[in-house]
Amino acid sequence: MPVLPGGARDRGALLSDSLPLVFVSVGTDYHPFDRLSRWIDAWLEGGGAGAARCFVQTGTSAVPRLAEHRQYLGHAEMEAMMRQAAVVVCHGGPGTIMLASTFGKRPIVVPRRKRFGEHVDDHQCAFSERIAAEGAIVLAQSGEELGASLDAALGRDASATLPPNGAGPARAVAMFEQLVDDLVLHVNGSRKGKGVVRSAPVSRRRA
Repeated sequence: MPVLPGGARDRGALLSDSLPLVFVSVGTDYHPFDRLSRWIDAWLEGGGAGAARCFVQTGTSAVPRLAEHRQYLGHAEMEAMMRQAAVVVCHGGPGTIMLASTFGKRPIVVPRRKRFGEHVDDHQCAFSERIAAEGAIVLAQSGEELGASLDAALGRDASATLPPNGAGPARAVAMFEQLVDDLVLHVNGSRKGKGVVRSAPVSRRRA
């Protein structure tokens, strides 16, 4: 069952279907991604709660104070959230980004970082920067950038703008799969004396 924030002041916006949905996913990696939960709370507290209702899939991360949340969602539930969402915010996992793209959503992506204990390395940063340059995603690397991107996507701030959308859903999905395959081929190809094993399509990977 989804968990609602305890304060009555915060429940109204979440339960109002008249407000657009911001769906946030941290993925299924076992490392906590507390930064994203904090940044979502900060945006909601700064006025975002009056512009949108927010649902956060938290995984092992700290739960948000001001947003509806649940630890994990099944695949069908993820798809339903993606369809319903006006804005998708997610970590830099190829599976989650690809899923959003298949539903015509250009996600706002906050990549996990090794130095904060959010992943084993910084591959999400490199991957996200590459596809952001192609216009397939909106990259947010700070709480301020996330807030500004949410404001722009929801039309909350007339002065806030998003980067040009350079890749449609079909092109983005193909690009994601090619980038991941290139990475796997590079890693496997560097192992002398061993054959190269091609990766499974991103669409069959866990988000």
